[in-house]
Amino acid sequence: MDEAKRARLGKLRWHCRRALLELDLVFQRFWEGTGDEIDEETEAALARLLEMEDHDLWDLVSGRRDTADPQLNGMVERLRRI
Repeated sequence: MDEAKRARLGKLRWHCRRALLELDLVFQRFWEGTGDEIDEETEAALARLLEMEDHDLWDLVSGRRDTADPQLNGMVERLRRI
């Protein structure tokens, strides 16, 4: 893995630390199951999700709300299965 990708993934991992314990647990399991083996599309979708406020993000991950964005849909479904 090149240094640029390592830095991007490090930032993503850091941003996965959330104020809501439920989200922290979901993201911990995501990284444990995925490791550093994520493609650029997954990386981009995760970065977009992490821009959201915790409660809005939790609504998506918990299934209370859906997104019409196809790029985010796949990532949200992946997080829901964890």
